[in-house]
Amino acid sequence: MTSHSNLSALRTQLSRSGLDGFILATGDEHITEFPAPYSKRLAWLSGFSGSTASVAVLPNKAAIFVDSRYTESVRHQVDGRDWTHEDVSVTTIGSWLAKNAVGMRIGYDPKLYTRTAISTIREKLADGAELVPLPENPVDPLWAEQPDRPTSLAFVQPVELSGKSSADKRRDVAEWLTATAADAFVLVALDSIAWLLNIRGSDINMVPFCYSFAICHKDGTADLFVDPRKIDESVRQHLGNSVRLQSYESFYRSIEGMGGKTVSVDPNFTPEAIFTALEAGGATVRNDRDPTMLPKATKNPVEIEGMRQAHIRDGAALTRFLRWFETEAPHGKLTELSAAAKLSQFRRETENYHSLSFEPISCADANAAMPHYRATPETDAPIGPGSIYLVDSGGQYPDGTTDVCRTVSVGPASAAFRDRFTRVLKGYIALQLTTFAPGTLGSRLDAIARVPLWEAGIECPHGIGHGVGHFLNVHEGPAYFLAYPRPDEEPVAAGMILSNEPGYYRPGEYGIRTENLMVVVERPIEGGDRIMLGFEAISLAPIALDLVDASLLTDIEIAWLDGYHAEVRELLGPLLSPEERTWLAEQTVPVRSFGQAEMASSAVQA
Repeated sequence: MTSHSNLSALRTQLSRSGLDGFILATGDEHITEFPAPYSKRLAWLSGFSGSTASVAVLPNKAAIFVDSRYTESVRHQVDGRDWTHEDVSVTTIGSWLAKNAVGMRIGYDPKLYTRTAISTIREKLADGAELVPLPENPVDPLWAEQPDRPTSLAFVQPVELSGKSSADKRRDVAEWLTATAADAFVLVALDSIAWLLNIRGSDINMVPFCYSFAICHKDGTADLFVDPRKIDESVRQHLGNSVRLQSYESFYRSIEGMGGKTVSVDPNFTPEAIFTALEAGGATVRNDRDPTMLPKATKNPVEIEGMRQAHIRDGAALTRFLRWFETEAPHGKLTELSAAAKLSQFRRETENYHSLSFEPISCADANAAMPHYRATPETDAPIGPGSIYLVDSGGQYPDGTTDVCRTVSVGPASAAFRDRFTRVLKGYIALQLTTFAPGTLGSRLDAIARVPLWEAGIECPHGIGHGVGHFLNVHEGPAYFLAYPRPDEEPVAAGMILSNEPGYYRPGEYGIRTENLMVVVERPIEGGDRIMLGFEAISLAPIALDLVDASLLTDIEIAWLDGYHAEVRELLGPLLSPEERTWLAEQTVPVRSFGQAEMASSAVQA
């Protein structure tokens, strides 16, 4: 079936059920950004493959809502004859329904929407339309080839890599529950459960999760609701007697039996259906932030060292790819997909590789102007002389998660392009070198990376950065570099790892993005009254010096770039072949001598 016929089938199903419409968001019962294939209902319905979107379907119209990352790609993937494409920063799904669904009954799956999200939509509707929670998702009976929920084995994340035992983490949660007079906390987010219990899984292709729910109790014990086929003896022994195993399907029945207890939940990450089940069973439901969120985001020394080591190995893989690309791309035989496949091959050959952390964003020329473009066989663009190529990619390793982006050209680039590339680099360096006070929100730091772009009359259409988990989600809260504050935002704190990824995108022509991950470190100030915070880059790969206009860089910026490249040579060199080390040395010479080194290299080749 096509997305057009899928949409027609859904409308018929809704009509039979006495509904006028239906709303649906990406994600699963755990509000996962990159869910397993069984829950990609929105993609089945609309054809959209991005990680974040929502749709509204009415009898005679339908709309898809995306953020700035996807405003270009949604037009290529989702048929404009069936759907209107809405920028969520301009038109929210609630405001669209308030205008277009007056007097209608609109169904939704309460297991896929948080209470916060549904409350926000209801506020927009007022008395204009009725939101109806449904016992079954109407897409599921229509999706004949819907995959099953995965049943891969869970495995242990040893304390040698996690830096803290599960028992100690559960004890911290128990102390918090006691201090706040709650009996239990319901954990829904898969990364929170994985972090708390020091387990991982392979249920989802790009993130090491095991589908499960958990309830943490004030006595330090926990209930883990998981398919028993996922748990072998090693995991059972690791969890011990303090973690009771129950079936995944019994979760909702179990929370309905928590009557008389004070149960804490995070409304930003807990589906509406969980609130309903707890309230129906007579529990007192209290809204709190997930108590694992900040400890998970604030990495301990073992996790930080693991992240550094993972980035060294991953950086060597990316460097091998960049050298290979420089050799092969001028022949004009590469495409976006073949280049991404080669990069993934280099990663798979890396020691301790587990998986990719997301599908590579491999894009050339006009496709690179879409920040989160995904190449498909239909859109797979050729790469050859004159191309601008952007590749954003990462890997999952037991000791860390990586996310890095580089932009290169095949042959000389124009002066105008080099200007824009350098403005983006200046923005990156500005944030990298920032010193700031503890308690500062990332939304207050975001503009620092934008100033060099603003000075040239250009803008970055997306947030400058996000948190990254330790062998967990590649996108992690609660700290972000965004142009506006988020309700769940917390200050940037020592031990957090965040991306720094300013970009510039010229529609129809090219895209530029430079990204490294940075760890937040304490920065003593001589003569100061208090310790400040700053950043250290942990991603390691050469930045294309042939695209840098050195005349636009200050002495401080040049010193940073030279120092960064010296570190890249030092740390990656031992993992590279002699030929690869020679190439890397040529790519990381001091900025002011790059032109002379390039001419000398050309003379030797001649």
